[in-house]
Amino acid sequence: MVHHYEVRDVDVIVAGLLHDSVEDHPDGLGGSTEAALATLAERFGERTARRVAAVTNPEYDPDRDKHEQYREHVAESLDREPWARVIKVSDFTDNGVGLIHTTGAKVLSSARKYRPLVPVFRELIGRTDTPLSRLVKQHIFGQLDKADERFRAILDNP
Repeated sequence: MVHHYEVRDVDVIVAGLLHDSVEDHPDGLGGSTEAALATLAERFGERTARRVAAVTNPEYDPDRDKHEQYREHVAESLDREPWARVIKVSDFTDNGVGLIHTTGAKVLSSARKYRPLVPVFRELIGRTDTPLSRLVKQHIFGQLDKADERFRAILDNP
């Protein structure tokens, strides 16, 4: 984010580093999502915790499609948090472009999960309130296009 997205806000950078911490290590941060976010707020500030919260997946309804719920969460949570868009799209493009280095069943599952989000991220990043320069947004659009090409190739050749 610092190099490619020209982010200089320390709270955003820290939130980017911690973006998976609540999902991956809730026990070490307090035991629940709420406790983990409170721990992050105490240690790193409310702004950082709010951004991590926006990119943290909620518990999903087991009776509904998990990927659909994920996409809904991304669209809703990033709608109100412009800096969280930057954090999430950085993670998304890294995972999407890097999918060619993944093997096994996760390749197809990830492509199915992530491909429908490409237009969502294009719209979110293209918004005037997304705090990135025009050139950075163009770079991100190129990364989204590259990820979409890879998703399409995987889905067209399962």
